[in-house]
Amino acid sequence: MNSLKNDRYLRALLRQPVDVTPVWMMRQAGRYLPEYKATRAQAGDFMSLCKNAELACEVTLQPLRRFDLDAAILFSDILTIPDAMGLGLYFEQGEGPKFSKPITCMADIQNLPAPDPEQELQYVMNAVRTIRKNLQGEVPLIGFSGSPWTLATYMIEGGSSKAFTKIKKMAFSDPKALHLLLDKLADSVILYLNAQIAAGAQSVMVFDTWGGVLSPRDYQDFSLQYMHKIVDGLTRENDGRKVPVTLFTKNAGMWLESIAATGCDGVGLDWTIDIDNAKARVGDKVALQGNMDPSMLYAAPERIEQEVQTILAGFGEGPGHVFNLGHGIHLDVPPENAKVFVDAVHKYSAQYHKG
Repeated sequence: MNSLKNDRYLRALLRQPVDVTPVWMMRQAGRYLPEYKATRAQAGDFMSLCKNAELACEVTLQPLRRFDLDAAILFSDILTIPDAMGLGLYFEQGEGPKFSKPITCMADIQNLPAPDPEQELQYVMNAVRTIRKNLQGEVPLIGFSGSPWTLATYMIEGGSSKAFTKIKKMAFSDPKALHLLLDKLADSVILYLNAQIAAGAQSVMVFDTWGGVLSPRDYQDFSLQYMHKIVDGLTRENDGRKVPVTLFTKNAGMWLESIAATGCDGVGLDWTIDIDNAKARVGDKVALQGNMDPSMLYAAPERIEQEVQTILAGFGEGPGHVFNLGHGIHLDVPPENAKVFVDAVHKYSAQYHKG
């Protein structure tokens, strides 16, 4: 089980030497690929695709057949935990996720069950086991979860939001209720990610998409402290190997030191910070993942290559960089541009790993 043909992604996260900088893309399995659209149509809808281990495995592997990626990421959704808590997740055409029973008060929170990863969320673990088996040790498998704060935003807002008034109202008028929810979510995420690791995930990532809508003090209070709790609760070694954990908060460039201090192995960066600045501040403590603007993939191939070279030069020599986009790949990006990006990372990064 332990032999990986390509482990540079795991090595980079542990800041160990690699031959070239590893690369993968957030949302690399998804709607920009025609083969994904075909499989999703076969499944019927998005959640049916998530809940079918064979089809979830198929879409996880699709980008690896097209591109020379250094990791696979579990195909799932960040809202699986709230769904398993009974909030009634559904998807409106063109509107994204919604909950039919959003959280409104302390009583709702007290009544929330803690989902058992091998019961209510067993379909996710089945997908992890199936993908890991089918990868045959080619590249590592990343498991993931949403952060407590980000999950709570959907659970309280009832879906996506622009101003986050409902959750902020609870944060400031009934903080005790929100802290109870966040604590319950942190406990559930720990169980969920540890179950993914037991099922075969070789690295895990926490996506805090909406942490950046908070003030610095509130970010520490309502988002980061719960991610810290998760980091402390995770299985960090399995199968004779370290299991690296990456935290990613969108729009968190100003809080990198605090994120690095949680004890995570890697910190995800969006494109609103220069990687040389990030490395100067925290690069001796954690690996950095990122951070090309996903919209750069609309550019001409030469421009994409140029941007890759700029970011590689910004990070400079030595290990500890996992190349990625600063957020998910856009759904109308031509797949051939994604290939230019992935190949450019390997082509131009070797010079930084000679030592």
